[in-house]
Amino acid sequence: MAGDPDIATTAKMVVALAQAGVDIVELGVPFSEPIADGPVIQRSGERALRSGANLPRILQMVRDIRQESPVPLLLFSYLNPVLRYGFERFAADAVASGADGALITDLSVEEAGPYVSQMRRQGLDTVFLAAPTSTDQRLKRVAELSTGFVYAIARAGVTGAREQLSAAAAPLLGRLRAATSLPLAVGFGISRPEHLTELAPLADGVVVGSALVRCLEEHQQDPVPHVADFARWLREGFKTQRHEPIHKSPIHKS
Repeated sequence: MAGDPDIATTAKMVVALAQAGVDIVELGVPFSEPIADGPVIQRSGERALRSGANLPRILQMVRDIRQESPVPLLLFSYLNPVLRYGFERFAADAVASGADGALITDLSVEEAGPYVSQMRRQGLDTVFLAAPTSTDQRLKRVAELSTGFVYAIARAGVTGAREQLSAAAAPLLGRLRAATSLPLAVGFGISRPEHLTELAPLADGVVVGSALVRCLEEHQQDPVPHVADFARWLREGFKTQRHEPIHKSPIHKS
């Protein structure tokens, strides 16, 4: 969440995450009514709003990050801030800042035409969400409008770390494989290295939000090294394929 605890710290965190080996960083734009998010990210958005984070400041932060890191950056927002900013202006300013694309969580594929048109004009990726409840026809439309990758929602409901993966993830990924050749990233509920191990044969990437934000929340005074260590710990999930042990979480000692 950009701006939690403040813009300057977020920029440092992005660079640290890139150095920890993450492939893409999603930068959340805080919004006062985050209907798709659970309590952890809701609290993060509230802290970011109190710190003064908004879309113009976040775009400037992207420019600053680009001075230090080439890591791909995906703006992650609800529709309202982008709609008020204006699709044409948003796309132009996003590409000028160095962003690589955006995901608008509550923008339906049926109403996405004007937004997608402006993003395509600027060469920016548009990522859309695919849910376990989506029909095959809707999955096809999601795939048609997505570039970069398709975001598969592993479970119905709001964001939030879970101990166990949802049984809905594998069938959804199989249906998406039949609909698109784009890379598939799966999110919602992923919080442990074991989850990465389980998903590695099925997906091209995993999206981890709440677990990272919870780590940040538990280390508000100095979150950057802790969040980077957590990202490294998560990536150990792939080591089990080489029969290496998984260590305990850096934020859950017991």
